[in-house]
Amino acid sequence: MKTRKSITKRFKITRTGKVLRRLCGQDHCLAKKTGNRRRLARKLVLVSKAEAKKIKKLLPGL
Repeated sequence: MKTRKSITKRFKITRTGKVLRRLCGQDHCLAKKTGNRRRLARKLVLVSKAEAKKIKKLLPGL
């Protein structure tokens, strides 16, 4: 099975097997958001266990 390239660009898998993603809403309309909100959104957040299972199926090579 081939790796889904769109998934590799959007998610990162840690060494322990956790799946990380970016917070949404950080591409445009940033002027109205506070600086604190923008800084917090730079961090990666964990994906839920159910979604992580689905994402890992789409990333067989990783």
